[in-house]
Amino acid sequence: MNRALPIQAPRAILFDLDGTLADTAPDLAAAVNFLRVQRGLAPTPYDVLRPTASAGARGMIGAAFGLTPADDGYEELRLQWFDRYQSAMAVESSLFGGVAELLEGIAGAGMAWGIVTNKPARFTDPLIPQIGLSHAGCIISGDTTPHPKPHPAPLLEGARRLGVAPEDCWYVGDDLRDVEAGVAAGMVTVACAWGYCGAVEPGTWGADFLLESPGALLDTLLALSGNAVAA
Repeated sequence: MNRALPIQAPRAILFDLDGTLADTAPDLAAAVNFLRVQRGLAPTPYDVLRPTASAGARGMIGAAFGLTPADDGYEELRLQWFDRYQSAMAVESSLFGGVAELLEGIAGAGMAWGIVTNKPARFTDPLIPQIGLSHAGCIISGDTTPHPKPHPAPLLEGARRLGVAPEDCWYVGDDLRDVEAGVAAGMVTVACAWGYCGAVEPGTWGADFLLESPGALLDTLLALSGNAVAA
Protein backbone atom coordinates (compact mmCIF):
# COMPACT_ATOMS: atom_id res chain seq x y z
CA MET A 1 0.00 0.00 0.00
CA ASN A 2 1.48 3.32 -1.07
CA ARG A 3 -0.75 6.01 0.51
CA ALA A 4 0.21 7.71 3.74
CA LEU A 5 -3.42 8.22 4.82
CA PRO A 6 -5.67 5.28 5.70
CA ILE A 7 -7.65 3.92 2.76
CA GLN A 8 -11.39 3.52 3.27
CA ALA A 9 -13.62 0.85 1.77
CA PRO A 10 -14.89 1.96 -1.66
CA ARG A 11 -18.48 2.40 -2.70
CA ALA A 12 -17.62 1.05 -6.16
CA ILE A 13 -14.87 -0.90 -7.90
CA LEU A 14 -14.06 -0.42 -11.57
CA PHE A 15 -12.13 -3.12 -13.40
CA ASP A 16 -10.07 -3.38 -16.53
CA LEU A 17 -11.24 -6.32 -18.67
CA ASP A 18 -8.42 -8.13 -20.50
CA GLY A 19 -5.96 -9.57 -18.00
CA THR A 20 -7.96 -8.41 -14.99
CA LEU A 21 -11.42 -9.96 -15.05
CA ALA A 22 -10.99 -12.16 -18.11
CA ASP A 23 -8.22 -14.30 -19.55
CA THR A 24 -8.68 -13.30 -23.19
CA ALA A 25 -5.08 -13.85 -24.30
CA PRO A 26 -5.71 -17.23 -25.97
CA ASP A 27 -8.12 -15.76 -28.51
CA LEU A 28 -6.09 -12.58 -29.01
CA ALA A 29 -3.00 -14.68 -29.69
CA ALA A 30 -4.87 -17.05 -32.00
CA ALA A 31 -6.00 -14.10 -34.13
CA VAL A 32 -2.50 -12.72 -34.63
CA ASN A 33 -1.04 -16.16 -35.30
CA PHE A 34 -3.74 -16.69 -37.92
CA LEU A 35 -2.24 -13.71 -39.74
CA ARG A 36 1.24 -15.15 -39.46
CA VAL A 37 0.18 -18.52 -40.86
CA GLN A 38 -1.62 -16.74 -43.71
CA ARG A 39 1.76 -15.26 -44.63
CA GLY A 40 3.59 -18.57 -44.46
CA LEU A 41 5.17 -17.80 -41.08
CA ALA A 42 5.35 -20.05 -38.05
CA PRO A 43 3.07 -19.12 -35.14
CA THR A 44 4.64 -16.95 -32.47
CA PRO A 45 4.92 -18.93 -29.21
CA TYR A 46 2.02 -18.26 -26.88
CA ASP A 47 4.30 -17.46 -23.94
CA VAL A 48 5.75 -14.60 -26.01
CA LEU A 49 2.34 -13.21 -26.92
CA ARG A 50 0.53 -13.58 -23.60
CA PRO A 51 2.33 -10.81 -21.65
CA THR A 52 1.42 -8.31 -24.40
CA ALA A 53 -2.31 -9.04 -24.37
CA SER A 54 -3.33 -5.99 -22.33
CA ALA A 55 -1.69 -3.74 -24.93
CA GLY A 56 -4.14 -4.93 -27.60
CA ALA A 57 -3.14 -4.63 -31.25
CA ARG A 58 -0.03 -2.65 -30.40
CA GLY A 59 1.22 -5.42 -28.14
CA MET A 60 0.18 -8.40 -30.22
CA ILE A 61 1.38 -7.09 -33.58
CA GLY A 62 4.56 -5.83 -32.01
CA ALA A 63 5.33 -9.24 -30.53
CA ALA A 64 4.25 -11.26 -33.58
CA PHE A 65 5.56 -9.06 -36.40
CA GLY A 66 8.03 -6.67 -34.77
CA LEU A 67 6.10 -3.64 -35.99
CA THR A 68 5.06 -0.46 -34.20
CA PRO A 69 2.17 1.87 -35.10
CA ALA A 70 4.68 4.12 -36.90
CA ASP A 71 5.83 1.34 -39.25
CA ASP A 72 4.63 0.64 -42.77
CA GLY A 73 2.24 -2.29 -42.83
CA TYR A 74 1.17 -1.93 -39.21
CA GLU A 75 -2.23 -0.41 -39.93
CA GLU A 76 -3.14 -3.07 -42.48
CA LEU A 77 -2.22 -5.79 -39.98
CA ARG A 78 -4.17 -4.05 -37.21
CA LEU A 79 -7.37 -3.97 -39.28
CA GLN A 80 -6.95 -7.59 -40.35
CA TRP A 81 -6.29 -8.63 -36.75
CA PHE A 82 -9.43 -6.81 -35.63
CA ASP A 83 -11.52 -8.64 -38.21
CA ARG A 84 -10.09 -12.05 -37.35
CA TYR A 85 -10.44 -11.50 -33.61
CA GLN A 86 -14.04 -10.34 -33.96
CA SER A 87 -14.90 -13.61 -35.70
CA ALA A 88 -13.56 -15.74 -32.80
CA MET A 89 -13.51 -13.75 -29.56
CA ALA A 90 -14.82 -16.28 -27.05
CA VAL A 91 -13.42 -19.60 -28.19
CA GLU A 92 -11.07 -20.01 -25.22
CA SER A 93 -11.57 -16.75 -23.30
CA SER A 94 -13.00 -17.07 -19.79
CA LEU A 95 -12.99 -15.39 -16.39
CA PHE A 96 -9.89 -15.84 -14.28
CA GLY A 97 -10.30 -18.27 -11.42
CA GLY A 98 -11.81 -16.54 -8.41
CA VAL A 99 -13.30 -13.63 -10.37
CA ALA A 100 -16.90 -14.89 -10.19
CA GLU A 101 -16.56 -15.25 -6.41
CA LEU A 102 -14.94 -11.80 -6.20
CA LEU A 103 -17.83 -10.14 -8.01
CA GLU A 104 -20.37 -12.03 -5.93
CA GLY A 105 -18.62 -10.92 -2.75
CA ILE A 106 -18.49 -7.31 -3.90
CA ALA A 107 -22.21 -7.31 -4.57
CA GLY A 108 -22.88 -9.01 -1.25
CA ALA A 109 -20.97 -6.26 0.54
CA GLY A 110 -23.22 -3.64 -1.07
CA MET A 111 -20.58 -2.25 -3.43
CA ALA A 112 -21.19 -1.47 -7.09
CA TRP A 113 -18.82 -2.61 -9.80
CA GLY A 114 -18.24 -1.91 -13.47
CA ILE A 115 -15.86 -2.40 -16.37
CA VAL A 116 -13.58 0.23 -17.93
CA THR A 117 -11.53 -1.15 -20.80
CA ASN A 118 -9.61 0.19 -23.78
CA LYS A 119 -11.15 -2.59 -25.88
CA PRO A 120 -13.37 -0.99 -28.58
CA ALA A 121 -17.11 -1.46 -28.20
CA ARG A 122 -17.27 -3.62 -31.36
CA PHE A 123 -15.51 -6.29 -29.28
CA THR A 124 -16.64 -5.44 -25.76
CA ASP A 125 -20.37 -5.47 -26.46
CA PRO A 126 -20.54 -9.02 -27.88
CA LEU A 127 -17.80 -10.49 -25.67
CA ILE A 128 -19.06 -9.48 -22.24
CA PRO A 129 -22.27 -11.55 -22.31
CA GLN A 130 -20.39 -14.56 -23.68
CA ILE A 131 -18.02 -14.64 -20.69
CA GLY A 132 -20.65 -13.97 -18.02
CA LEU A 133 -20.19 -10.29 -17.19
CA SER A 134 -23.52 -8.85 -18.32
CA HIS A 135 -24.39 -7.92 -14.74
CA ALA A 136 -21.73 -5.18 -14.65
CA GLY A 137 -23.10 -1.90 -13.38
CA CYS A 138 -21.48 -0.06 -16.28
CA ILE A 139 -19.41 -0.94 -19.31
CA ILE A 140 -17.03 1.72 -20.63
CA SER A 141 -15.22 0.74 -23.82
CA GLY A 142 -12.14 2.29 -25.36
CA ASP A 143 -14.24 4.45 -27.67
CA THR A 144 -16.99 5.39 -25.19
CA THR A 145 -15.22 8.65 -24.35
CA PRO A 146 -12.94 10.79 -26.56
CA HIS A 147 -9.83 9.53 -24.73
CA PRO A 148 -8.74 5.99 -23.79
CA LYS A 149 -6.67 5.12 -20.75
CA PRO A 150 -4.27 6.35 -19.39
CA HIS A 151 -6.49 9.43 -19.70
CA PRO A 152 -8.87 9.53 -16.71
CA ALA A 153 -11.96 10.26 -18.83
CA PRO A 154 -13.15 6.62 -19.14
CA LEU A 155 -12.81 6.04 -15.40
CA LEU A 156 -14.62 9.26 -14.58
CA GLU A 157 -17.44 8.25 -16.93
CA GLY A 158 -17.65 4.88 -15.23
CA ALA A 159 -17.97 6.53 -11.82
CA ARG A 160 -20.61 8.89 -13.20
CA ARG A 161 -22.69 6.03 -14.56
CA LEU A 162 -22.49 4.22 -11.24
CA GLY A 163 -23.49 7.38 -9.42
CA VAL A 164 -20.38 7.32 -7.23
CA ALA A 165 -17.80 10.06 -6.70
CA PRO A 166 -14.39 9.16 -8.17
CA GLU A 167 -12.73 9.40 -4.78
CA ASP A 168 -15.10 6.66 -3.56
CA CYS A 169 -14.02 4.28 -6.35
CA TRP A 170 -11.14 1.86 -6.77
CA TYR A 171 -9.69 0.98 -10.14
CA VAL A 172 -8.18 -2.46 -10.71
CA GLY A 173 -5.96 -3.33 -13.68
CA ASP A 174 -2.96 -5.26 -14.92
CA ASP A 175 -1.16 -2.57 -16.90
CA LEU A 176 0.80 0.56 -15.96
CA ARG A 177 -1.66 2.75 -17.85
CA ASP A 178 -4.45 1.41 -15.60
CA VAL A 179 -2.66 2.73 -12.55
CA GLU A 180 -1.86 6.00 -14.32
CA ALA A 181 -5.52 6.45 -15.26
CA GLY A 182 -6.68 5.63 -11.75
CA VAL A 183 -4.29 8.10 -10.17
CA ALA A 184 -5.34 10.81 -12.64
CA ALA A 185 -9.00 10.13 -11.81
CA GLY A 186 -8.34 10.41 -8.07
CA MET A 187 -9.15 6.75 -7.38
CA VAL A 188 -7.44 4.18 -5.21
CA THR A 189 -5.50 1.90 -7.55
CA VAL A 190 -4.94 -1.85 -7.48
CA ALA A 191 -2.34 -3.62 -9.63
CA CYS A 192 -3.44 -7.21 -10.14
CA ALA A 193 -0.44 -9.50 -10.34
CA TRP A 194 -2.63 -12.35 -11.63
CA GLY A 195 -2.95 -10.53 -14.97
CA TYR A 196 -0.65 -10.13 -17.95
CA CYS A 197 1.31 -7.15 -16.54
CA GLY A 198 3.62 -6.79 -19.58
CA ALA A 199 7.35 -6.23 -19.34
CA VAL A 200 7.32 -3.67 -16.49
CA GLU A 201 7.26 -5.09 -12.97
CA PRO A 202 3.89 -4.13 -11.39
CA GLY A 203 5.58 -3.40 -8.10
CA THR A 204 7.10 -0.31 -9.73
CA TRP A 205 3.80 1.16 -10.96
CA GLY A 206 2.99 3.08 -7.79
CA ALA A 207 -0.37 1.41 -7.19
CA ASP A 208 -1.93 1.63 -3.75
CA PHE A 209 -2.21 -2.16 -3.63
CA LEU A 210 -0.43 -4.97 -5.45
CA LEU A 211 -2.48 -8.14 -5.04
CA GLU A 212 -1.77 -11.68 -6.18
CA SER A 213 -5.29 -13.04 -6.69
CA PRO A 214 -8.96 -12.08 -6.96
CA GLY A 215 -9.43 -13.67 -3.55
CA ALA A 216 -6.82 -11.36 -2.04
CA LEU A 217 -8.70 -8.37 -3.45
CA LEU A 218 -11.97 -9.61 -1.97
CA ASP A 219 -10.33 -10.17 1.41
CA THR A 220 -8.95 -6.62 1.32
CA LEU A 221 -12.30 -5.12 0.43
CA LEU A 222 -14.19 -7.08 3.08
CA ALA A 223 -11.64 -6.24 5.75
CA LEU A 224 -11.92 -2.52 5.02
CA SER A 225 -15.70 -2.66 4.94
CA GLY A 226 -15.93 -4.56 8.20
CA ASN A 227 -17.41 -7.62 6.48
CA ALA A 228 -14.38 -9.89 6.84
CA VAL A 229 -15.25 -13.51 7.50
CA ALA A 230 -13.49 -15.04 10.46
CA ALA A 231 -11.27 -18.00 9.64
